[in-house]
Amino acid sequence: MKQVYLLTGKPGTGKTSLIMQALDEVKGKAGGFYTDEIRGQGVRQGFKLVTLDGQDAILAHIDMHSPYRVSRYGVDIESLDRVGVSALHKAAGQCDLIIIDEIGKMELFSANFREAVLQIIDSGKRVLGTIMLNSNPWVDAIKRQPQVNLITVTRANYHQVLGELLRWLKATDVDRE
Repeated sequence: MKQVYLLTGKPGTGKTSLIMQALDEVKGKAGGFYTDEIRGQGVRQGFKLVTLDGQDAILAHIDMHSPYRVSRYGVDIESLDRVGVSALHKAAGQCDLIIIDEIGKMELFSANFREAVLQIIDSGKRVLGTIMLNSNPWVDAIKRQPQVNLITVTRANYHQVLGELLRWLKATDVDRE
């Protein structure tokens, strides 16, 4: 059974929701981070990182001035490194399951993030994450790793994918404390 499950698909298909739902069903030690939208007056204004141990930081925002930009969002690499990459290193050392949501355009600006992802994927630890759908040489190389099970999520297969994730987590004895 493969150690790394990466979900990909178009925005809005429920990739992060699948991870959160799967985590709710599991007992034991999981660590890492997920991304959440920052909304104001019903409009998406940015994204924040939220670690599984309760820290958060703004990853990107429309009002952020940064040399790193994706669409209309300025990206804060220092926050990603300080909160997100730190959470990944901590999870790699202490947890049975590492959550990486997501491996995407914003996160790829950070060399520390890319290095942490490579180390974690090669560590033999169980990893559940999301990865961008669009082609990118670095991301495409991750998708081709032999230990990676890449699953494309659609609205139509959401419940099927959830069932597969739950079976994988139970079969690999991941318990969340």
